[in-house]
Amino acid sequence: MSFLFLHMMKNNLSSYELHFFCYLLFAVLVFSHNHGNPANEIVDIINKNLTDQKFPNLNNNPGLGCMALQYIESCKGNCTDNNVVNCKTLDDDFTEVFGPNCGVELPTFGTITGHIVGCQRKYLEPSLAFSQVLVVDKKSLSVLRNKTHTEVGVGLVGHHKGPFFWCVLFSNGKTNSTFVLENRGAGIEQKKGCYSGSSIPCSGGKKNSVVLLNIFSMCYVFILLLTIM
Repeated sequence: MSFLFLHMMKNNLSSYELHFFCYLLFAVLVFSHNHGNPANEIVDIINKNLTDQKFPNLNNNPGLGCMALQYIESCKGNCTDNNVVNCKTLDDDFTEVFGPNCGVELPTFGTITGHIVGCQRKYLEPSLAFSQVLVVDKKSLSVLRNKTHTEVGVGLVGHHKGPFFWCVLFSNGKTNSTFVLENRGAGIEQKKGCYSGSSIPCSGGKKNSVVLLNIFSMCYVFILLLTIM
């Protein structure tokens, strides 16, 4: 909707109606806009927390992010009533399952120096997921602030009504040389959740109520337009 269209409508609307319409249109545009990948947002929050404590930033590695999504995907159905993840995975799963599923080039496979996992019955925005799910005690804080970490990857997956799962993987690899994705990840068919380091929209990782709100708002504006035109 252009400003020219709004200008043409000005003569047919009162000042109050025009103000209301502009506000409503702005709200729809905000809700409809892709605010970004929540996994990337968690990486930003992690780095802000580290820099606030005089730690260096960690490189956002898409290979680690994709494997974090694979890892947490394997944990679905194992969230306790106390929001604790009971995940049974083996160390070999990274090299034999998670890495190959992501197309991580085997010669670039590095060392996983730490991981944090968490789950919640409802979807939480990145800042709340960080403080209420991932970094909730001294143990997880210690993992976060391990000085050997140089890279990080975050995965997120959930169901329509929950629970939602988050995973953070750390590595001590070198930027652009470890956990390198084949063809820069172009061949990955992401059907669920989302992972950091990727520009692919989150699929099934965000609460459906946000999508429904977008649809409702857009329909409301459409009806409003039909009424006033």
